[in-house]
Amino acid sequence: MSQEPIDSPTKWVAGHVKKYVESGGARGHLFHGAPTLLITTTGRRSGLPRRTALIYGRDDERYLVVASNGGAADHPLWFHNLLAEPRVRVQVGAEVFDAVARPATADERPRLWETMTGVWPQYAGYQRKAPREIPVVVIESRA
Repeated sequence: MSQEPIDSPTKWVAGHVKKYVESGGARGHLFHGAPTLLITTTGRRSGLPRRTALIYGRDDERYLVVASNGGAADHPLWFHNLLAEPRVRVQVGAEVFDAVARPATADERPRLWETMTGVWPQYAGYQRKAPREIPVVVIESRA
């Protein structure tokens, strides 16, 4: 991902990402008390890097994020991108690293979902209104 990433078209997310990047992760890491990371995926159609901010949790050394899309009927675009190309770039605070992202397996999901609803309880409400099972994504460093 050598090109500068294209940030989310959603205005408030783009503002969050800008603050996060410009401060080297010093500002924007916490969002309403929840920790956030930046994930850069490769656009499945464009091939361009796409960056967004997501709330995260931890499972030992792994990072967890949720493809909630606010409980919408469709998965978020970043999730479709990582299904097509699981190699991603992640920024957590000041640390930037390459990683591989994948949906949690059916066996993993219940425990990881519980972890993530502990971090951001609103996910439970999103799941109640969503006509799909909201994926939990596991991110593992390629270091």
